[in-house]
Amino acid sequence: MPDDAPSLPDFIRWPSFPFEGDLRVKPLKEPVAVEPARSGENAEDCVACSTPDDAYIWVSERWRVRGMDRPTGLPAVLILECRSHLDLGDLPNLLAAELGVMTVRLERAIRSLDGVARVHVNRWGDGSAHLHMWFLARPHGMLQLRGTFLALWDDILPVIPEHQWRENMALVAAWLAEFGGQAIAEPPHIQWESPATFTDQPAWASPETATEDDGAVRFGSAIDNLAEASLDDPTAGTGRRSNHGEPSVAIPQQQDGRTREPGATAGNDPGR
Repeated sequence: MPDDAPSLPDFIRWPSFPFEGDLRVKPLKEPVAVEPARSGENAEDCVACSTPDDAYIWVSERWRVRGMDRPTGLPAVLILECRSHLDLGDLPNLLAAELGVMTVRLERAIRSLDGVARVHVNRWGDGSAHLHMWFLARPHGMLQLRGTFLALWDDILPVIPEHQWRENMALVAAWLAEFGGQAIAEPPHIQWESPATFTDQPAWASPETATEDDGAVRFGSAIDNLAEASLDDPTAGTGRRSNHGEPSVAIPQQQDGRTREPGATAGNDPGR
């Protein structure tokens, strides 16, 4: 490394710093005279303003919450936006006061998820002109993710399972909806299959041993039993109880062994 190169900062030795090995500082460019416009400076070109409610996990009259378009490395990464095309310093008093309430409420909702220890709240504002606050959930017990570099770790960690991600989004949405607004995100649908056979079925009804003659014999035997029982109890086979208080004889139904199927259905840019 040249002698005039900037020295490396102390944070590269922090346990939370996600990189190791030979590092060097990028050369610092000269300042520009005029900064370029951010994305969506005009409401007509603003992505947030043109995005429909169904792309969010929760919406209300003045606020909306959205997640990433796919799972990432953290349990939850969410963005709080106001409906009005305003930046942080442009908020009127009503929205400014509600921003404090919404920040605390969303932080609590994310922290209620299983396995979440802390929620980092950030606002950069260099990427999009429309106000958006970032909420990043730090997993419990992962002390190396504490502090400044959590947004970097989100791009490095293995992606969480999609069903867990969808469930987390739905839980946060439902938590917020308890205080008003509408939850858009839904929990993942349960995928299940019924067993092909019943373990308590009689041996004669087993697909490996049952035959057409077996079924006929069993059915005829049941009819004989019913006829004999009716001699002593006129209510037998009617679904009523006999005078002795015992249920009437029922004809056993052969299991057919068929199966029924039920119906069913991002990365982070730290310059945002």
